[in-house]
Amino acid sequence: MKNITTVVPVLVQNLTPTAMRTVVVVQRRLTHYRVSFFEVLKRELYARGVNLVLVHGQPNPIEMSKKDEGHIDWAVQVVNRYWKIGHQYLVFQPYPPELQKADLVIATQENSILSNHLHLLRKLIFGTKVAFWGHGANLQSKHRNGLKECFKRFTSTKVNWWFAYTQLSADLVAATGFSRSRITVLNNAIDTDELHHQLDSVSPEETHALRQSLGFAAGPVGVFVGSLYADKRLDFLFAAADAIHHYLPSFNLLIIGDGNERDKVQDWCAKRPWAKWVGARVAREKAAYISMAQVMLNPGLVGLGLLDSFVCEVPMLTTACGIHSPEISYLENDVNGIMTADDLNTYVGTCISLLRDYKKLSELRAACNASAKEYTVANMARRFADGVMGALE
Repeated sequence: MKNITTVVPVLVQNLTPTAMRTVVVVQRRLTHYRVSFFEVLKRELYARGVNLVLVHGQPNPIEMSKKDEGHIDWAVQVVNRYWKIGHQYLVFQPYPPELQKADLVIATQENSILSNHLHLLRKLIFGTKVAFWGHGANLQSKHRNGLKECFKRFTSTKVNWWFAYTQLSADLVAATGFSRSRITVLNNAIDTDELHHQLDSVSPEETHALRQSLGFAAGPVGVFVGSLYADKRLDFLFAAADAIHHYLPSFNLLIIGDGNERDKVQDWCAKRPWAKWVGARVAREKAAYISMAQVMLNPGLVGLGLLDSFVCEVPMLTTACGIHSPEISYLENDVNGIMTADDLNTYVGTCISLLRDYKKLSELRAACNASAKEYTVANMARRFADGVMGALE
């Protein structure tokens, strides 16, 4: 781990011309799918006379099981302190003193990050410009009008600028009374260009060999891609897959991902030769596994995984479960994916019908391809940089 007191002066003083302004993005943890975004954003901002400093800590014990950490050489790492309160972790994330005079501090809006409140306090006392980056609300909360969400809406109005994940997030922030003129809609994305290149490098022969290595018989493949935890509704996925396989005996299910419910997944797959779990896979390896699928099944929370569906042209089937992340706004029902009622029979019937309808599958795949070109890291970085300039001015 890098030492803060030696790394930060190099970043801020030696590499930054005096005329440049400094913007600090604070992330509680750094995931692998954010690495390319921050690299592109740093170049984009530098071209506009702004030096980007990224400060991040480590995941909490539950998140460690996802095995999705990323690394950036120029980032500044600090040591998070976690306290488990019930089923939630509170965290204090140190802020490097060398960055106290940054022109703008951008933090993710999470009630559980205690140090966020210090950023707001510095804004109040010293006039430091502070922005939030986030969903606009906890979309998985069962208590939308509870104390936690009311407090989040209160703090939403106390910053200088907002970086909203999607238009859905922007609408939630604006509903608190925050000015839309100070909200930047990012259209949150992963490195879809790189995933597309990786997918193109996978030959049909490689896909066939990978399929054979899993022991899949000839027939359609459904794939689940994501972390393995409660909000993904794995029991619903299992019940749906069993029903689909009953009506389509040639159906196979591939599960890609890791998390604290991996034992449940392993036990379920062990009893079904047509279902396989391959753990967490990233980059080209993930693309190769997805290449054998015709549909992507995720009846629970859907977030950035929707972009895997778009790039790989494997239409997503999800449900109106009410706990999706803001990226669900990218899904145009029956155009580039399908959202069914939150009902097992409806979900199963829709999937079976789609697997039998090659024309509809082809139409969905074409729309996925078009959507993949819209939601890119380059576009997200440009939007983010535009917001930074707006906040600084």
